[in-house]
Amino acid sequence: MSVEQKSVDAIRILSTEAIQRAKSGHPGICLGAAPIAYEVYAKHLNFSFRNPKWDNRDRFVLSAGHGSAMLYTLLHLFGYDVTKEDLINFRQLGSRTPGHPEYGKTAGVETSTGPLGQGLANAVGFAVAEAHLAALFNRPEYPVVDHYTYVLTGDGCLEEGIGYEACSFAGTQKLGKLILLYDCNDVTIEGNMKNTFSEDVATRFLAQGWQVLRVNDANNLYTLNNALERAKAETERPTVIICKSVIGYGSPLAGSADSHGAPIGEENLAATKENLNWECEPFEVPDEVRQHCLAIAEERSKKENEWNEMFDRYERAYPDLAEQYKTFMSGMQPDWEKVKAELPAFDKPEATRSCGGKILNAIAKVMPNIMSGSADLAPSCKTEILGQEYFSPEHREGCNIHFGIREHAMAAICNGIQLHGGLKAVCSTFFSFTDYMKGSIRMTALMNIPVLYVMTHDSIGVGEDGPTHQPMEQLISLRSIPNINVYRPCDGGETMAAFKCAFTDSCPSVIVETRQNLPAYEHAEQDAERGAYVLSDCNGKPDVLLIGTGSEIEVCMNAKNLLARDGIKAKVVSMVSIEKFEQQDEEYRDGVIDRDVKARVCVEAASHYSWYRYSRDFGEVVAMRGFGVSGPAKQLFEYFGFTAENVANAAKRSIENVKLNRFSH
Repeated sequence: MSVEQKSVDAIRILSTEAIQRAKSGHPGICLGAAPIAYEVYAKHLNFSFRNPKWDNRDRFVLSAGHGSAMLYTLLHLFGYDVTKEDLINFRQLGSRTPGHPEYGKTAGVETSTGPLGQGLANAVGFAVAEAHLAALFNRPEYPVVDHYTYVLTGDGCLEEGIGYEACSFAGTQKLGKLILLYDCNDVTIEGNMKNTFSEDVATRFLAQGWQVLRVNDANNLYTLNNALERAKAETERPTVIICKSVIGYGSPLAGSADSHGAPIGEENLAATKENLNWECEPFEVPDEVRQHCLAIAEERSKKENEWNEMFDRYERAYPDLAEQYKTFMSGMQPDWEKVKAELPAFDKPEATRSCGGKILNAIAKVMPNIMSGSADLAPSCKTEILGQEYFSPEHREGCNIHFGIREHAMAAICNGIQLHGGLKAVCSTFFSFTDYMKGSIRMTALMNIPVLYVMTHDSIGVGEDGPTHQPMEQLISLRSIPNINVYRPCDGGETMAAFKCAFTDSCPSVIVETRQNLPAYEHAEQDAERGAYVLSDCNGKPDVLLIGTGSEIEVCMNAKNLLARDGIKAKVVSMVSIEKFEQQDEEYRDGVIDRDVKARVCVEAASHYSWYRYSRDFGEVVAMRGFGVSGPAKQLFEYFGFTAENVANAAKRSIENVKLNRFSH
């Protein structure tokens, strides 16, 4: 038996042993797809195990993230910082080998995968970033950015809608350095794939503009290698290699759905070892396998040294370009004074989407590593970088992206662009359509990467377009996700503060903007950056707090004036971002929202669920308790009670509630 075959079997056995020890996992793909993964790492992937973040490494994405044990075993064999003990601790609390690959947990893992199709779309983002950066920085004889993206999927990734969206986009963009390895074993959890997925996959990819190659037996390393060579030679189209494999190969459960999502059992593991002539102790491999894989890893690491030497020459030949490249890759921060110098005063009524567009363009002038795209709505969302090309096969340098009407893939592709390094990903659509993007936004937050989502048309202010386009529950939905800051600014100044936070923080951000014009207010930008602040105070202790966001700040300010006529003192608090406010120290929070002022009214033209922590026992919440309706925006705000009169009356009720409670005691 060749050392190559022994190495493939080592991946199979160690993966299955890890799953068996954990009493949890997915051995089927590890046994079936091991030759595919081995061939990529052993013969094609450029990597540096000593420096897993080397800029010009090839990216490998395991979109079928349930095969994580196989990935960890590959990383272990090829010299990464994944030890035998890590394999033994697979899926255990606190281990570096979690149940699905997690970005930042394990050296060599490029992105978190598991929700099927996400990794495939992330890989498209990697390929976009590579093509864009190559166009910006490469010069003759200096291929500073020149690498491939390999992604391994199963049937499930291609069944998911996001898979169609991402692959269609990749074909349209002719991403020739994207190589998809499709582990086609015809089995899913519920059984034979013919029950759910009978389409002609090859024809589908041809129709989407891909090169299609076939490997009829995934165990044939020679055929796999030839297919990969042909894939790399095709520069005008992405390539899918359809690899026919056997789920659970080598085990008594081969070909059965029973091998997919549970350990195969000690007896079946023993039988698998016998079938593969495996005689090593648990979690051990033959010396020749270890030496073979480490020798490949050492040889592959020379690519980084060669690249470093080339970059030294590049730096001498193109010093300014090299400096800009290093600035891109180190993570740029805009010069905010220069940004502000590009902006108007924001002292007139204006839609916050319009303010946001001006701010984004001002930032782009001093921070040229932004890639901004929209789901066919850039003119409405105001997120086009003006004067710049759109990214395309003809204009790889373009920093705008036509994502088409593919919201879910758009967000996941932006995750890949951000993960690649060197770029700041921004994407936009109407706020109601975040429902299409939720899975990808959740992955952004889970990985804690600073993608910026700009969501416009934020409320019933959408008006005549009606309830399908009027977001109600979306704010509370996004606010419930950990590691993400959601901003709903009331004017240009607050919008500027939101963008500054979004470009400064290491976590993802969502900036929610209006279609309709809003008045401008005088306030300090640094106060808005803290999430909430006192926009309008009163003399002495207030009788009531009016807490609002976005377009409802105008309602609160007008209600304050009405209350003043009746001798009631109100303080208006603008809650730009609940998450950002909760990150402030207790002293600041208490200074904004007085503990001893029990009468409160919280006002927001969205779901009421965010607000009870601030309204407390005696407060009132003026918010939406159902869907919107179609009609002119001004009439809708009146219809649903977002008026100064209604808020003032709510304030009086809250004050009365506090008084009654005092008397009852």
